[in-house]
Amino acid sequence: MRRQVITGGAIVVISVASAAAYNIVQGRWFNAATSRSATQAETVSAASPTAENQAEGPRAAAAGAGWPVPGGTTEPAPSASQSTTVAQAGARPLQAAPPAAAKPAIACANPNAMGVSRVVEIDTGGGPGFGSQHFKTYDFLRDHEVALTFDDGPWPSNTQAVLKALADQCLRATFFPIGKHATYHPEILKQVVAAGHTIGSHTWSHADLQAVMKKGGQDAAIEEIEKGASAVRMMAGAPTAPFFRFPDLRHPPEMLTYLGERNVASFSTDVDSWDFKIKKPEELTKSLMGKLRKAGKGIVLMHDFQKVTSIALPQILEQLHQEGFKVVHIVPKEMLSTLPQYDEAVLKENKLPTLMSRPAASVVRTIPQ
Repeated sequence: MRRQVITGGAIVVISVASAAAYNIVQGRWFNAATSRSATQAETVSAASPTAENQAEGPRAAAAGAGWPVPGGTTEPAPSASQSTTVAQAGARPLQAAPPAAAKPAIACANPNAMGVSRVVEIDTGGGPGFGSQHFKTYDFLRDHEVALTFDDGPWPSNTQAVLKALADQCLRATFFPIGKHATYHPEILKQVVAAGHTIGSHTWSHADLQAVMKKGGQDAAIEEIEKGASAVRMMAGAPTAPFFRFPDLRHPPEMLTYLGERNVASFSTDVDSWDFKIKKPEELTKSLMGKLRKAGKGIVLMHDFQKVTSIALPQILEQLHQEGFKVVHIVPKEMLSTLPQYDEAVLKENKLPTLMSRPAASVVRTIPQ
């Protein structure tokens, strides 16, 4: 999330987006002007961490029914009694948006894993903000609950190590990839998608949007946001969430207004790991757990870009488990709709004469000697 300068990179393009739009948030720098419904509830769905009711591998959810599980049976989707919704009125949808697809059950061979305790669905209408460092209106976490979030990926080795640590504990998280990084490593981003994690975005080049606005105005800042979202959506090859995190957590009020009009939720944090500064895994674990014990719960900000995080994460998760913390998975009510002009801008970044979308294994292989 912090202080990376990214340049260059070739692009592998898969597809262009589908669906969505969203409402405005009260935060430290910006107060919502839109009216709100008096009814605002949180959406949750219980999930068992045990292996008995987990599917063997990521797979597409059955349409409207439930999740396939081993032996051809079906795990029911959450019932109305199991879930409620973080809902808002007064949204201004830009276009019709399909609902988010149900997540398949998590493959898990570890009967002692943490597992996801709840799934919280976010209605991003009007652009609500989450994370008490900047937005205090919507606190959906209970005592000793955490939501794990990772910025700045995808990145070789580090992201895969983070994915393994999460899979070993049967957990899902929210990732905020950088657009350029997504174009460098689309195959890694697809692994994040295949594992069932939620995918938001984190600008095109990790630019400080306050500095961008001073230099190039609002249009330049909007391009950073939208081009990043388009790149992540295209490289993921699947719908992405209308979730956004500002680089360095610097929120220009004008961009919060813009995201509100686009019905995109802004995510700050409750507990910042500072893993971009702490370089020893044991120190990172100690520091982060100390902050969580003090806070009691929170949206946790980490970086799958950082090697120290990829090394420390298994120990962090184990300590969370031992100390009774539970992990909540955040999903959107509806998926993001990217804008065609920024999809085209991402395509123009490609400097090669052709675009290829073939799997690497079909292009390069080892032959017998």
